[in-house]
Amino acid sequence: MAAIYKINEDFYDESFIVIALHTTLEDYALVYGLNDTIKARFVRARKNFNLAENKSFPFFEWDDQFHDMYWVLVSNHSSEQQQILNNDLFQNEATYTKPRLIPEYKDVDYLLKIETDKEFDTSKLIKNILMLPRVMAAYEISTDKLKSKNNLIF
Repeated sequence: MAAIYKINEDFYDESFIVIALHTTLEDYALVYGLNDTIKARFVRARKNFNLAENKSFPFFEWDDQFHDMYWVLVSNHSSEQQQILNNDLFQNEATYTKPRLIPEYKDVDYLLKIETDKEFDTSKLIKNILMLPRVMAAYEISTDKLKSKNNLIF
């Protein structure tokens, strides 16, 4: 029997902002644009964020010590595919699905998580992000209504 671990509400700090990004850019191109536009210093993490088996999400991080903020840009789509077994007419054909980090926002390509205890002007940041070419939409996601916010604990 497997052990089940639950996060205590007192231990989990919800002082973060999540911005959803819709773009056709690859992750390295998006990070390059963010580093240039908002003067960030994102670097690729050595390991992907492994949520579960066959659920690995590449992410970039930036520890802004000057402003006491921690930024994470993570792909909402897994870099690994899950094979689905079918018991129908096409049982010999392989069918794949890409797991999502936040399943309720399946159309979102990337998530920008900003951990801070201070007040932060997200509208100015979103305007700067929308200036990047091939970024179609950027908006803040309310963390209160987010069902799978535990997936954003790195």
